[in-house]
Amino acid sequence: MISFQRLQIEFQGLNPDEVERWIGAELLRAEGKPGAWEFEEIDVARLRLIFELRHELEVEEETLPVILSLVDQLYDMRRRMKRLNEALADIPEDLRARLVERLT
Repeated sequence: MISFQRLQIEFQGLNPDEVERWIGAELLRAEGKPGAWEFEEIDVARLRLIFELRHELEVEEETLPVILSLVDQLYDMRRRMKRLNEALADIPEDLRARLVERLT
């Protein structure tokens, strides 16, 4: 777990009120109490994305749910494609070749 205090050092300008809004809006997950939050590594990556969207790209906060939903869908599709590729690797070569031919 990574503390909020540590993240404030890493992300100059990270505002506790802003993070609390993101957590309240379920854009970000954290454990603990406001100001003393703890974050999993995956949630730090999401915080980094949100922070960059807001502070570097100047994306409006109201737009964040749409962008994050699309990012989540993209990652879900990547996971599904990975599982599909793994399943294809397990079938006989002749059937796999026919499937690849059909899909291209």
